[in-house]
Amino acid sequence: MPVLPGAEPYRHDGGEVGILLCHGFTGSPQSLRPWARYLAGHGLTVSLPLLPGHGTRWEDMALTGWPDWYAEVDRELRVLRERCARVFVAGLSMGGALALRLAARHGDAVEGVVVVNPANKVHGLSAPTLAVSRHLVRTAKGVVGDIAREGVRETGYDRVPLHSAHSLRTFLRLVDGELPQVTQPLLLLRSVRDHVVPAADAARILSRVSSTDVTEILLEQSYHVATLDHDADRIFEETLAFIGRLAPSVGKEGTTAGG
Repeated sequence: MPVLPGAEPYRHDGGEVGILLCHGFTGSPQSLRPWARYLAGHGLTVSLPLLPGHGTRWEDMALTGWPDWYAEVDRELRVLRERCARVFVAGLSMGGALALRLAARHGDAVEGVVVVNPANKVHGLSAPTLAVSRHLVRTAKGVVGDIAREGVRETGYDRVPLHSAHSLRTFLRLVDGELPQVTQPLLLLRSVRDHVVPAADAARILSRVSSTDVTEILLEQSYHVATLDHDADRIFEETLAFIGRLAPSVGKEGTTAGG
């Protein structure tokens, strides 16, 4: 099945500091591509994979679940670790949950974590009944495209397969139990007006991680897909500053290595 235009994965060979970017549920790399390109432009080695079942048709996604999505980012992290001396993980929405689990499970192999509007629970979709309703109804209305900036669209599905939503719910509960294992420096950026993930999710994450180096930044001008919204430049700049503080070579020899 052909990949939707703009949903292709993105990779850039840069310096010895790398970052893995994880996109959101029913979304695609398109929502994070400007973020990836910004970091690549500053010399980082960047990996932005397309999660299985995403970027084509919702029918394809219905055949996948969280083990498929997590396995993809876990594999990409291992590849980055072979290529780079220091590796960071980042993500938007469900991608934030994927990044947090990578940090929890890989420990010192991950230098730091950046999450934008990270998800901690499935809201709406009659979440408690998904185990049953997914056998009766195939899809619900999509959640992509929550962007304040006019004329900007997110490439993703206009329908949510309920089988996949049930799997996401299972995954987020799993990640919630593993959050105390996250000890790395954490940068969390949260939109004040988010119509997909409520502020309670970020608060829950911040209350459960064991990280002592934690920064929370509020995004005043953006909705859920903040990486394509009015605050995108701030996200990119804060990410680079966070990485540069922990890996000082970035912006010096790292930029040269990036070409």
